[in-house]
Amino acid sequence: MRRVLALLALAAAPVLVLGVLFVLPVTGMVAEGFVVDGRFAPGAVLDVLARPRVHRVAWFTVWTSGTATLLAVVLGLPAAYALHRLALPGRAAVRAALLVPFVLPTVVVGVAFRQLLGEGGPLGFLGLDGTPVAIVAGLVFFNVAVVVRTVGVAWESLDPRPGQAAAALGASPWQVLRTVTLPALRPAIVGAASIVFLFCATAFGVVLTLGGVRYATVETEIYLLTTTIFDLQAAAALSVLQIVVVVVLLALAARLRATPDPTAQRTVSPVRAVRRSDAPVVVATLLVLGAMLLPILTLVVGSLAVGDGWGLDNYRALTTVGDNQALLVPVTAALATSLRTAVDATWMALLVGVVVSVIVTRRSHSVAERRVRSTLDGFFMLPLGVSAVTLGFGFLITLDRPPLDLRDSPLLVPMAQALVALPLVVRTLAPVLGGIDDRQRQAAASLGASAGRTLLTVDLPVVWKPMLAASGFAFAASLGEFGATSFLARDTSPTLPVVIFRLIGHPGEMNYGMALAASVVLAAATAVVMLAVERLRVPGVGAF
Repeated sequence: MRRVLALLALAAAPVLVLGVLFVLPVTGMVAEGFVVDGRFAPGAVLDVLARPRVHRVAWFTVWTSGTATLLAVVLGLPAAYALHRLALPGRAAVRAALLVPFVLPTVVVGVAFRQLLGEGGPLGFLGLDGTPVAIVAGLVFFNVAVVVRTVGVAWESLDPRPGQAAAALGASPWQVLRTVTLPALRPAIVGAASIVFLFCATAFGVVLTLGGVRYATVETEIYLLTTTIFDLQAAAALSVLQIVVVVVLLALAARLRATPDPTAQRTVSPVRAVRRSDAPVVVATLLVLGAMLLPILTLVVGSLAVGDGWGLDNYRALTTVGDNQALLVPVTAALATSLRTAVDATWMALLVGVVVSVIVTRRSHSVAERRVRSTLDGFFMLPLGVSAVTLGFGFLITLDRPPLDLRDSPLLVPMAQALVALPLVVRTLAPVLGGIDDRQRQAAASLGASAGRTLLTVDLPVVWKPMLAASGFAFAASLGEFGATSFLARDTSPTLPVVIFRLIGHPGEMNYGMALAASVVLAAATAVVMLAVERLRVPGVGAF
């Protein structure tokens, strides 16, 4: 009982934080859909869901997300094998390069694909700009890294002996893959596919930039209903639908994965030399790398194009407010705001994430303690099941009156971004903390070490590098966050992703060139952070 009470006391602070900054906004948003004129009217939600446009939006969300997920898995599996099981030269740099698209701001990905597929772009002759194909391509570009990282971490942890035994008994490489390797990787593949589908279904900046009003998903429809049509009840009804579907998918994915205990010890299988039979996998990996780099290179080239020549005029213009006063503040001021906001969001996410990771990974000594810990684990992961747009919408309609009137607080946007980054922090730290043998802590305690001394001598030497990596993930995610920030950022202090979206929405060659240059600056900042994170990665532990 003392351990359970101590666990609850430790969890009180993060539970309160999530209660105020997550549960309250989400319940307020749900109430907006079910309460009409002060009366509980669930029929209003059904009326919204019966609209023909809602049906079209829902179907478009399902089929684009499903197609993008399938393509991401097909393209990601060969790269996962090549980069995690073969001794390729420069594989760490290639892994980092493939990871960059995942942490690129979604609005930057949208701008890059418009530059790639638009008129005058390298692939403009295909006529794909503004089509569903462009949206699917953007979603695949954004999410291949999830498959490569998640499946690759599982692949490098596989015991190679079962496959070697099957090969010794006469099985061909294809038979070994089909009967031994893929069944062992099934939890990781299903897990990666489920997360990719959720990321695609809740994608915001990519779809909004490439699809506009013509092609909308549930996520972008919520934004348009709120900011353009001002139909808050319909937006709330769609948010309720999205939450229900996402939670069901997360629960289903958890059952299908049948994932072993994340706190179990992992081993890392040694990589092997590249053989002639590996040539198709290596070629496929290089093609994926080229496809990932092409939009980014096109973006950089476009930012340097000035009239009929080349120059840095677009970058010099970042100190201005654009053509015809497109902005209220210069782009450089927005960059400074983004950096300050990302720093605040990072320390918030890290502070809460460390406590949460400690809570969910400590060994339970009773059934009651295990149940409490499991319940808390599920509660702390709830933000993973709610999109950033829904979260920003909830902030907008609930945190606007005393005693929680945060409309003018400079920490409003960082708090929303911290909640978006929190699952990344926990998923990075929890496997590492869980992998520490509890007997080491017991031995330290038996020698007279206090809890604090044990933390410093046993846990900290193991977890300090993953903590830096988690900080990098949180900083990069916050730097490019667009969904919640688009609701909450004030016109006088926008972040860089918001400014980029405003620039591409204003006509004028100068404004578009500034959007390209600002996108390159934002992409470079996130790429530098993720290259540092890759160097801090713990082999075999932690994916996303």
